[in-house]
Amino acid sequence: MAKNLNRVFFGLKCTKCGYSRRPSIKNKHTVDKLELQKYCPKCKKTTTFKESKLGK
Repeated sequence: MAKNLNRVFFGLKCTKCGYSRRPSIKNKHTVDKLELQKYCPKCKKTTTFKESKLGK
């Protein structure tokens, strides 16, 4: 079974209210911070989520 050594885990955080979503995976060689349109249950609408570090 192959290992994914070029993958990194990160979290997504709502830009409006700061709600954190579950972790996601992306390619390690991607330099830009990821921005996605996701549904925020706290805001109750679709907002922009930006990449953030995972909290432990």
